[in-house]
Amino acid sequence: MLDGILSSDQVAVLKEERILLADIGSELAVQEVPDDDRAALTASVEQLDDLFLVVVVGEFNAGKSSLLNALVGEAVLAEGVTPTTSQIHLIRWGETPSRKELIDGIEEVHLPLPLLREITLVDTPGTNALERRHEALTEEYVPRSDLVLFVTSSDRPLSESERQFLQRVKQWGKKVVVVVNKVDILQDADAVEEVLAYVREHGEAILGVAPHVFGLSAALALKVRRNGGDEAQDAGGLKALELYLRKVLDQNERVRLKLENPVGVAENVIARAENSVDTRLDLITDDITTLADITRQLDVYSTDMQREFGLRLSDIDTVLHGLELRGIDFFDERLRLSRLPSLFDKEMLQSEFEKVVVGSAPAEIEQKVEALIDWLVASDLNQWQAVVSHVNRRQSVHADRVVGEVGTRFDYDRAALLESLGRASKESLASYDRAMEARQMAESVQKAVTGTALAEAGALGLGATVALMASSTAVDVTGLAAAGLLAVVGLFILPVRRRQAKADLREKIGALRSSIMSGLTRQFDSEAAKSLARIRETIGPYDRFVRAEQTLLEGQKARWADLGGRLRELKDRIAAVTTDSSEAEL
Repeated sequence: MLDGILSSDQVAVLKEERILLADIGSELAVQEVPDDDRAALTASVEQLDDLFLVVVVGEFNAGKSSLLNALVGEAVLAEGVTPTTSQIHLIRWGETPSRKELIDGIEEVHLPLPLLREITLVDTPGTNALERRHEALTEEYVPRSDLVLFVTSSDRPLSESERQFLQRVKQWGKKVVVVVNKVDILQDADAVEEVLAYVREHGEAILGVAPHVFGLSAALALKVRRNGGDEAQDAGGLKALELYLRKVLDQNERVRLKLENPVGVAENVIARAENSVDTRLDLITDDITTLADITRQLDVYSTDMQREFGLRLSDIDTVLHGLELRGIDFFDERLRLSRLPSLFDKEMLQSEFEKVVVGSAPAEIEQKVEALIDWLVASDLNQWQAVVSHVNRRQSVHADRVVGEVGTRFDYDRAALLESLGRASKESLASYDRAMEARQMAESVQKAVTGTALAEAGALGLGATVALMASSTAVDVTGLAAAGLLAVVGLFILPVRRRQAKADLREKIGALRSSIMSGLTRQFDSEAAKSLARIRETIGPYDRFVRAEQTLLEGQKARWADLGGRLRELKDRIAAVTTDSSEAEL
């Protein structure tokens, strides 16, 4: 325990540490992180109020139990060539030797040894045991440790599975001491030193720092002690490790390791949380790119539609322009002195005008308008399909990508949103009735055009409206009969009436052109806007989710960066208030 052994500066740092760890815990509580990380941080904080915890880890048959038996001088733990430790053993101080079972596969052993007044020794199951629960028990205790004794055997030092386990120990930021057991089976001192050098080199490569490495024979040391042998000879090589542990238990070093224990756990938790946030931000960034692609696609679609629509209007205008030119030619040809008698035959004149001037223009305009409507409906459908395809690709690209902890809100919300978006789009496409859409649009166009053309057109079709407006000019021309009964009068007024007739034709064709163009343009703008609005409404939930998650995740990343900075400052403060001249010897 730390009570009563801290200086005033150390008390201040401990207070600061508790506040910071509480802040980290609060952030963990609201973010999507594994429950194990929360539990590890909580356990490490609780260890601040417990005795110094030395956790012994390693593979089964490496000699963990033998080492602990040698340290306490008694065979309190079972030993064997098969996995004998299937639970956690806590070796604590007690007035008399005793054992009792605790919960969750933990046994507490009490011994009246002076060493145990200041530390608790922990024996763990082998990390390579077949029982996965055993390894889980071991990994649960590593984050709670103040010092890790990693035991490996001299006949297979730092096996691949041991290297992997050391990597996991490193993530928790623990101080690790490596014990190479069973050195008595090696040929000579040179062989022992070769193995120790190998472990130092590869241990540093794994941990990032050079670990203290001790070679010993736990079985031989225990045998000597139990037989009352001369300990001055240090049979088994245990004394060097014991001397080191006594130095570690020096007050300043013990305080430093105790204070740094939760810091190492917190660093690991923050690193994992930041990695999870970064992974999700990467995914959200890809989602934003997808949305931007869809937006650009819609912009290009809108621009292309406007351009294509303009070309299709030009085709209709060309038909009207041809009608106008034919009308001008008709008046130039018919309103002549040589044709004066025929100008008094109203029915013949109108019939010729409709045949020569109007001709197939109304039918051509009807066909072009129908083609325009079909094009608009098809374009709308194609754009829907393009967006759906884009969204479906987005679903499949990251279908096998694990983001954070499986089953988090982020995973479910995002996956459900993409799935519902794709489903809604497909259902909309499946229910898209091209014939009905074209019919409704045609009716709207008809109303738009005839409603702004001639009121007297009534329920006439678009082609009939064109014919009525154009041929009415010919009827007006027959007003010549009323304007002059004498040929000589006709000689004076005929040029005037020809100019007037052509002007009237241009005016009426212009009005017809304006009404058709404005009606079609208005309807096109309306339909195009509805199409874009429908697509944007469909992807709206996806868009809102993505942008909300981006804001949330960026906020989380900023908070983790701040907490990480505070943690680094705390480490410097711990080092400053626990620096001791004896530290260099360790």
